[in-house]
Amino acid sequence: MPSTFHEIPLERPSTPLLDSIDNTAVLRGIDEDFLPMLADELRAFLLWSVSQTGGHFGAGLGVIELTIALHYIYQTPDDRLVWDVGHQAYPHKILTGRREMMHTLRQKDGLAAFPRRIESPYDTFGVGHSSTSISAALGMAIASRLQGLERRTVAVIGDGALTAGMAFEALNHASDVEADMLVVLNDNDMSISRNVGGLSNYLAKILSSRTYSHMREGSKKVLSKIPQAWELARRTEEHAKGMLVPGTLFEELGWNYIGPINGHDLPTLVTTLRNMRDRKGPQILHVVTQKGKGFSPAEADPIGYHAISKLEPKPVAASGQSKPKFSSVFGQWLCDMAEKDKRLIGITPAMKEGSDLIAFSEKYPDRYFDVAIAEQHAVTLAAGMACEGAKPVVAIYSTFLQRAYDQVVHDVAVQNLDVLFAIDRAGLVGEDGPTHAGSFDLSFLRCLPNMIIMAPADENETRQMLTTGFLHTGPAAVRYPRGTGPGVPVEASLSSLPIGKGQITREGKTVAILCFGTLHSSALVAAEALDATVANMRFVKPLDTELINSLAEGHDLLVTLEENTVMGGAGSAVNEWLMAQGIAKPVLNLGLPDVYVEHAKPSEMIHECGLDAAGIEKSIRQRLPIQPAIKQA
Repeated sequence: MPSTFHEIPLERPSTPLLDSIDNTAVLRGIDEDFLPMLADELRAFLLWSVSQTGGHFGAGLGVIELTIALHYIYQTPDDRLVWDVGHQAYPHKILTGRREMMHTLRQKDGLAAFPRRIESPYDTFGVGHSSTSISAALGMAIASRLQGLERRTVAVIGDGALTAGMAFEALNHASDVEADMLVVLNDNDMSISRNVGGLSNYLAKILSSRTYSHMREGSKKVLSKIPQAWELARRTEEHAKGMLVPGTLFEELGWNYIGPINGHDLPTLVTTLRNMRDRKGPQILHVVTQKGKGFSPAEADPIGYHAISKLEPKPVAASGQSKPKFSSVFGQWLCDMAEKDKRLIGITPAMKEGSDLIAFSEKYPDRYFDVAIAEQHAVTLAAGMACEGAKPVVAIYSTFLQRAYDQVVHDVAVQNLDVLFAIDRAGLVGEDGPTHAGSFDLSFLRCLPNMIIMAPADENETRQMLTTGFLHTGPAAVRYPRGTGPGVPVEASLSSLPIGKGQITREGKTVAILCFGTLHSSALVAAEALDATVANMRFVKPLDTELINSLAEGHDLLVTLEENTVMGGAGSAVNEWLMAQGIAKPVLNLGLPDVYVEHAKPSEMIHECGLDAAGIEKSIRQRLPIQPAIKQA
């Protein structure tokens, strides 16, 4: 079986050794000499299986050997293995009894894209966002110690995830409480160490060995009676290691650092992990891996092959131009507005490609800031810039904005600073599931004084609203979904909209649908069947209260529609206004239910929530089952 692939296998590869492993106990019974063969089979199966469903696979290909070694040495699931982010956990799923379920990955009612506690006892901690693994593993280690359990705890974190402040908070706390745990630093971007060879592998084996550990502890006991001598010896060891390995930072934080070692060298991994397994106190093992290892195109382009779509026959090319993604509309607007206004600064927390800041970063490198996975810092950085007269635009996914909520409140809104939030991936995002859904931003932003919130119905309104928010003095947010819109042509001008004003897009009777955002197209379809009025509200805050009053006066039922949780969302704002004005009018609030909507295709999720045209019509008819003014379909 080839260890490197140039093409994705079209048929399921032959994997007899892998097929014999249904749990990690079986894995641990395999002779160590057969582990490289298992790695080849696992890599081939992963590449093939992800091609059947689509998903993230570059990081998974890079941790094949590491995953095997961890489950081989540690008594999982009793020993706790915590994965960061989860993109790298596909090999873990395959080895832990879910091999024959991989064809359901990211599909409705199938395996989740990330580790989930309810899915398997091997998934010790649910994850989707980054930089949580060390904190979670530390909590597990402390709880096990308090219960008197000899359970080992391991966290696997990437060098990108290590850029978040939360990871360093956990590192600092773990050393303070002298937790017995191992952190595996998966350095897959070569951002920390660029040269890994025989010397560092050899040193890792020596430094992690029991002999070295016993000599070190024995010397500590002797020299501790002479404090100055022990401190000199400690610093001498630390500086000696620092000349050979990049672990001085971790040693200063109180961690015993081993590495860097080649993360694709199974014998070295197994030996080093075996040596470190029983060591007390906080331990760090630094392994260097290659994203997309074993698949040539992914090795050459790890960003482009971070994930792949399901392999299907290519459809016949449709005539006419394809519709632009909302993120592309934002990226073009950012470049256009930056050309017009030199105060504009673009900020992203490691989402340059996803938020489409590539062109901006190339055209205006001095005004582009990727702060890594540090959402809190991104927001406060923008606040500081705004204090000095700049016009920062923070491009951030809705689900990641949740991680910086205190900074939005304390550092931006309270001070009424001039920051524009371009909130991508608002609403349901599909196969990545509830950890990535932007279900709550309207609710958690709407309660903030000084905040303007806009929800465009289409691509052109997205551009207009971005301009509106940028020209406004004070905090503003534009939230738009993943993917493409209805296909409305985008005007080249940088025109703005009157703040707090919506528009009637269809005149009807009896029922008025007040739509906030891109469900507007579905609302129009439902309205045709119901002969209902449709209002594109545009602004969640401030509301167009004059329009609401007019619609309430001329209709028997108001229906609010949003791709946000109903609780505290735009519909709640309409309810509050009507109650405050003493207007007694029936209102039906349609939006996301009070549950975490499970992963599926976006259209399936929308249908499940009753937010497609048929679902909207059905909900309204159930509220008004027999109305002469409403024509029956």
